[in-house]
Amino acid sequence: MAETVDAREKGTISIHTENIFPIIKKFLYSDHEIFLRELVSNAVDATQKLKKLSSIGEFNGELGELRVEVSFDKDKKTITVSDRGIGMTGDEIKKYINQIAFSGATEFVEKFKDKGDAKDIIGKFGLGFYSAFMVADKVEIISRSYKAGENEAARWECDGSTEFELSTTTKKDRGTDIILYINSDSEEFLDEWRLNSILEKYCKFLPVEIKFGTKNENVEDGTDAEGKPQYKTVTTDRIINNPAPLWAKSPSDLKDEDYLKFYKELYPFSEEPLFWIHLNVDYPFSLTGVLYFPKVKNDFELQRNKIQLYSRQVFITDEVKDVVPDFLMLLHGVLDSPDIPLNVSRSYLQSDANVKKISQHITKKVADKLQEIFKKDRADFEKKWDDINIFVKYGMISDEKFYEKAKDFALFKNIDKQYFTFEEYKEKVKPNQTDKDGNLVYIYASDAGKQDSFIEGAKNKAYDVLLLDGVLDSHFINTLEQKLEKVQLKRVDSETADKLIDKDEKIESVLSTEEVEQVKTVFEKAINNKNFTVSVEPMSPGDLPVVVTMSEFMRRMKDMAKTGGGGGYAFMGAMPDNYNVAVNGNHPITQKILKAESDDAKSKLAKQAYDLALLSQNMLTGADLTNFIKRSVDLVS
Repeated sequence: MAETVDAREKGTISIHTENIFPIIKKFLYSDHEIFLRELVSNAVDATQKLKKLSSIGEFNGELGELRVEVSFDKDKKTITVSDRGIGMTGDEIKKYINQIAFSGATEFVEKFKDKGDAKDIIGKFGLGFYSAFMVADKVEIISRSYKAGENEAARWECDGSTEFELSTTTKKDRGTDIILYINSDSEEFLDEWRLNSILEKYCKFLPVEIKFGTKNENVEDGTDAEGKPQYKTVTTDRIINNPAPLWAKSPSDLKDEDYLKFYKELYPFSEEPLFWIHLNVDYPFSLTGVLYFPKVKNDFELQRNKIQLYSRQVFITDEVKDVVPDFLMLLHGVLDSPDIPLNVSRSYLQSDANVKKISQHITKKVADKLQEIFKKDRADFEKKWDDINIFVKYGMISDEKFYEKAKDFALFKNIDKQYFTFEEYKEKVKPNQTDKDGNLVYIYASDAGKQDSFIEGAKNKAYDVLLLDGVLDSHFINTLEQKLEKVQLKRVDSETADKLIDKDEKIESVLSTEEVEQVKTVFEKAINNKNFTVSVEPMSPGDLPVVVTMSEFMRRMKDMAKTGGGGGYAFMGAMPDNYNVAVNGNHPITQKILKAESDDAKSKLAKQAYDLALLSQNMLTGADLTNFIKRSVDLVS
């Protein structure tokens, strides 16, 4: 128990302005729980400094048990953070606590007083301790330096004004106790589980043990007469943290099961990750961490904010969009860097040169890891492709440097579940899918089930069909056409099979010009929809009698609008759907329509052929589907 002696000193905190405390409270208000993070972090720093002094022979005393303890007293309305670190003398308290030593404080206050934002206030100006005044009416420090005798402890007290009182006191052991007298607006923090949750959030991996109260555990206590284990309940210290987290260890000392166990510690309800990257950089910046590749679902927006950012093992935020490239926000894991500047008032990251370098480094490491897996075990990489392709494609769309690396390991998958690199696919389709202008045409399906009849038509011409059915593929297709020289991509149902690749091959029509016009008129009347444009074309007699398509351009614009293309894409998405109806002039049904005895019979046959085309696209619904079924029954009766 501390005991005050006579030596007292009163003074004014040297901050050159009385407005500093309202400014601190204003900046930190939205994250007021971080007062505990700041005080515990300071206590950990003091402990580590003592360990360092001991290691270099500057401190020869017994270190004893080094841990930080957090406690609270609901009746007295106090929260106490205690450590057994280096402690402070009265002079050191005056130096580090009283003199908030930055020049031009008045200008600082004037500059930021009307803004809800300021860069790195705490880190730059040593104000971490003063975050205590967000929740406390009064703060007391009792500290004894590791160099001092038992009766040379110091006691400092301040009520949140610029006035303080410093006196001598006694303290049994070295170190510092920070005692907060909680104000009436912050009594929510005088709760065991509230404090526990804050400590677990921010201090879960601090490098010094953090004790907070006790917990009951069941431990084995011998066996009964039948040899079955007996248990008893014991009370143990509740240690909040794991002082030696996996990312702080050397990769050479770790096994796969260590990484998987740590993943479960971070994300207890997630599936096992596919693989991971252990980051360990010393120069030109400091960065450690482990990034895990999860199994990404198509609703990838729900997967974000899974990477946790730490600074010297202190949790900062899980909003890492400025440090991690947007396409890698789908990853899970931990990053730890003391070199990332922080706006502590909201824990948002500031975009500066260091952050950009770190972001670029992470991008490079991810690309290198994927390249390594691809080269080491192609078959294993192909198995993972369906899970990882979403962020590989996202990266290729959004990051030029990543595209340049990824184009060597990114894969195309066709509807037969075969995988090809870009170069392999080019060589595969070049002989049969080159148009009259020398362009390679890559044909793709976006929904193999719905587009099956079109896929069969393409296969009948020995064309290969890619499967591009992911949430980002409409954007990815545009990127490919920009990057791949003399390559066009066409959706399999955007044209009739004969027109997908223009090889300047003519199919003779069996219809006269007059018959073509007759057939066109019959179908236009039967369809009676201005959004459907009818044409009669010579095709193979084995092709479908009618094919309904939307142009590649229109389909792509609408797909882009659905996936948030923005700009002109949103306008295209609001436009009515326009379709082309290609009637096969060489099909036997066309001849049957021409030979029908009445206009009604012609119209019925045309409508039936048209509805068959709609049915093949899953576009026939409601009353139209019912009528088609009735008409089909009549025709076969």
